[in-house]
Amino acid sequence: MASVPQSDPITELLKLAKTIAVVGLSNDPMRPSYGVTAYMQNQGYRIIPVNPRIESCLGEKAYASLLDVPEKIDIVNIFRRREFVEEIVDQAIQLKVPAVWMQEDVFHEDAAAKARKAGIFVVMDRCILKDHRARLG
Repeated sequence: MASVPQSDPITELLKLAKTIAVVGLSNDPMRPSYGVTAYMQNQGYRIIPVNPRIESCLGEKAYASLLDVPEKIDIVNIFRRREFVEEIVDQAIQLKVPAVWMQEDVFHEDAAAKARKAGIFVVMDRCILKDHRARLG
């Protein structure tokens, strides 16, 4: 008898997640963070902008940091440079967020290892829009 194929953890994450906090989301429609987040919002995800420089984006109130977000977060999607990743991951660990997603060209092995040790599912250097479109689109 053939073995049952293991489900893909990224597909499972994208199916189960409801709320995505987007750290570094810009309210400039020309920025990749805006386009990717608008797509995810259009797919039915609740979006929470996290950026101290904006008041709102895509019709949602923005928060200065993850620690200011008053609701449960399923995925922290990171659109920040490498030097900011560890602090963001530390906040995700503090909040017991189930998943951290680092967008294309965003990776930090030490922060990822720390997150995994805390039981957080980590995706690095991948575009959530591309993965969603390929798996669930």
